[in-house]
Amino acid sequence: MQNFTTLIVDMVKQAGLFATQGGPIILAQIENEFGNVETSYGDAGPRYVNWCSQMADSLSIDVPWIMCQQADAPQPMINTCNGFSGCDAFTPNNENSPKIWTENWTGWFKNWGSPDPHRPAEELAFQVARFFQTKGTLQNYYMYHGGTNFGRTSGGPYIVTSYDYDAPLDEYGYTRQPKWGHLKELHASIKLMEKALTYGEVEEVNLDNELTITKYSGDGVNPACFLSNQNSNLNATIDYEGSTYFLPAWSVSILPDCKSEVYNTAKVKTQTSLMVKKRNTAMEASEVLYWSWRPERLGISAKGFGSTFTVNNLLEQKSVTLDESDYLWYTTSVDVGEKEEFTLSVNTTGHILHAFVNDRLVGSQYGLAGQLNFTFERKVWFNPGRNVISLLSATVGLQNYGAYYDLAPTGIVGGPVKLIGENTTLDLSNYTWSYKIGLDGELDQRAVKWHSGMFPTNRPFTWYKATFQAPLGSEAVVVDLLGMGKGTAWVNGNSIGRFWPNYTASADGCHECDYRGTFSSNKCQTGCGEPSQRWYHVPRSFLKLGEPNTLMLFEEAGGNPLQVNFQTVTVGAACASASEGDTLSLSCLRGRTISSVDFASFEEPEGTCGAFEGGKGCSSDEAFAVIKDSCLGKESCSIEITEEFGKSCGTLPSPRKLAVQVTC
Repeated sequence: MQNFTTLIVDMVKQAGLFATQGGPIILAQIENEFGNVETSYGDAGPRYVNWCSQMADSLSIDVPWIMCQQADAPQPMINTCNGFSGCDAFTPNNENSPKIWTENWTGWFKNWGSPDPHRPAEELAFQVARFFQTKGTLQNYYMYHGGTNFGRTSGGPYIVTSYDYDAPLDEYGYTRQPKWGHLKELHASIKLMEKALTYGEVEEVNLDNELTITKYSGDGVNPACFLSNQNSNLNATIDYEGSTYFLPAWSVSILPDCKSEVYNTAKVKTQTSLMVKKRNTAMEASEVLYWSWRPERLGISAKGFGSTFTVNNLLEQKSVTLDESDYLWYTTSVDVGEKEEFTLSVNTTGHILHAFVNDRLVGSQYGLAGQLNFTFERKVWFNPGRNVISLLSATVGLQNYGAYYDLAPTGIVGGPVKLIGENTTLDLSNYTWSYKIGLDGELDQRAVKWHSGMFPTNRPFTWYKATFQAPLGSEAVVVDLLGMGKGTAWVNGNSIGRFWPNYTASADGCHECDYRGTFSSNKCQTGCGEPSQRWYHVPRSFLKLGEPNTLMLFEEAGGNPLQVNFQTVTVGAACASASEGDTLSLSCLRGRTISSVDFASFEEPEGTCGAFEGGKGCSSDEAFAVIKDSCLGKESCSIEITEEFGKSCGTLPSPRKLAVQVTC
């Protein structure tokens, strides 16, 4: 660890990147969230923390070192806060240390078998505003940009290929609206208070019902104020210095001059973008991919990555594969005197097991998220003489967090593996086992014969290959793998990750989201009862425009590639609202333009973006006309909402709020 850390520090110094060298790096971090697991290591835990501190400090980088989630971080380390919330109340362990929030989780990662987690923009903005209201110094988002776990890089275990994270910039690099815009406006508002927050003294007044007024002021500094309502149920009105302010429940208002509210965390004025997926227009009208296929070699005939070795026990999987493959073959043989039925019993630490007897698949089983170890049992007839048992163990990402996570076992380590007969039980755990790493097709996907014409479906351990034309334009590309079971996909030789669309997300846990109050990763979920992940990101850098591209799928469980197709991701509809005197802004992305104005109504309409109805609102002919004139055919537009917009809605009280929906 010291060698690695020194290497990195020296590289940064040589590049002149530390702030004291004129570079952009103002902080450096050693370790990460070790404090969450420190007690599991007994007395060695604190000794390690002290060693880390002394080692890092000895490198003399001349910018501060931080330790995240490390309450006992020794000086001169700065301990910091990570989490969804609670960092407003966080206090560093040294009174001279700045208050830093190193990981503000903008969403959460997703597991196979789980719904999609979301964190509403209003809740995220509330926590950020509260942090700076309570003398916070620096706040950092994790993740600000979502991404993709290409290849075999997803961890967990059982973390899906997408690492979109509901981040302000999504997996494809698009702005996630309204989250991205709402946070942009939040930070622009806080920036207006910069001098007061940096140089001012703090005066805090706590009112009833969890209301707080915080004022930053001082000599030569214009005052700035935060008004917060930490009550999760009750809206409130605050009278302050001659003015009245309305604070929705669980919200913070920002007054850069202690007079005018420029921002409230619960009042979202940024557009909402509804993303859609469109079929590949570069393909023929039929949109059908033509497939060739081949079987994977299994059992005795499998070669794996080449070398085979034998030992008289059952080994831990990743210590054998060295993480070169998800797959490891365990093979042994047993002699029986006459044809006899046994129960094959295999105890495994996970994550998936396929059992073969005499090259015939007798059963498969996978662990459930949260309970990856299991015992596989199947009744199998054994022939007189020698019988070969081949067990293919597969992992789905390795553990990457927690105490001793590096020692978390995988595969059939130790077993036991037993044959349970009517009158006898054979423990095969200490038999001679041979080991082969990986699948034959993983090693060389080209130097094999592919079959054309009719292809099998719902057949496990099958490779499929098809060619396609890259979608036109610059929009993000995904491949829809609905109909497939479980496996891995490659585009032009680049692994786009594991797929498992037939692992359906749990039916429970999706309900109307109320962002107010304590937040957790499962509070606001969607996608219950749907495939854990259906669409898989294909970066345009993987594609060749104007010439054939190759898609290759390894199907482990059995699936049908007939429905597989390529699509592009873009904004389908954009919705925004603004009150009289405000500016309403709408935008499409990456060259797409506004093609129609679908809705324009004063007051709050019924329904949600994409499905608005008139409801209690008043459809405005003037608004329709102005928006069409200003926005149609343009990628973006901004319109100031005036009284003229609502002449036909004159019976509504002022100030009126206009809601608009357009199609991109």
